[in-house]
Amino acid sequence: MGMAVGGRSGVKADINVTPLVDVVLVLLIIFMVVTPLAQQDKDVTLPTAQGEPREKPEPLVFSLTADKALYVGKEAFPDAARFQERVQQELRAQPDRKLLLKADETLTCGDVLGVLQQSRDAGALKVSLGVSMRKN
Repeated sequence: MGMAVGGRSGVKADINVTPLVDVVLVLLIIFMVVTPLAQQDKDVTLPTAQGEPREKPEPLVFSLTADKALYVGKEAFPDAARFQERVQQELRAQPDRKLLLKADETLTCGDVLGVLQQSRDAGALKVSLGVSMRKN
């Protein structure tokens, strides 16, 4: 048996790093095997296109103020018929143009849904709602 005679006795303070090295090597092997599998598509050489890149048009912004006045840009539209005519005109000129509705936060959902229904009647099927982000 190993008894300490006349010297210090107690717990050995050296760290055994062998299990740590084993774990690190296993993780390294796992990452080496998994990394090539993470690429889901094949590498191909894409052809080059000629011409100018297509620019996306700016969205048509229409606003609904707190007093329920409807604006397209800075132009006011007091009745639904003129508003729908303007939306149809814009969609005929640029069918892929996005529409953005900015409504005052004091309005009810019914007010906003009324404008969305008017734009849908004009042929706009996708309308985005504008919001502002606040930090808590």
